[in-house]
Amino acid sequence: MAEYRSKAVTVGRSAQYIADKFADLSSFGTALDAMPESERAKIGDVKFEKDSITIDTKQVGTISFKVTERTPKRVVMNAVGSPVPLDLCVNLTPLGDESTEIVTSIDVEIPAMLRPLIGGAMQKAVDQFGALMAKLNA
Repeated sequence: MAEYRSKAVTVGRSAQYIADKFADLSSFGTALDAMPESERAKIGDVKFEKDSITIDTKQVGTISFKVTERTPKRVVMNAVGSPVPLDLCVNLTPLGDESTEIVTSIDVEIPAMLRPLIGGAMQKAVDQFGALMAKLNA
């Protein structure tokens, strides 16, 4: 299992507020729709439903992430339709009453010899998801 982690982003909201947003992932879709088209284009084709996120990519096609764990400090989503076992995690660390650090990670089961070939794409994906979390904090 390989793990790829995003840079930590700080959001001006409480950890409980952010965790509550993950109770219904479709709320992120509203914020995504409100983004300027130039920002929206960078994110790509993403759909948010109550318990899942679906991403359509040219590289691997359509992958859905279904929530399997929700706690005030961590949300875990398992990939459905991925060619390899893959988990997307959102880790929340309270920094005070109105500030939270978010680090996203991808845990993926790939052979060690393929990591140099796939690692860059995995790191880019987790960094983009981390950036998305920073922008969708409203």
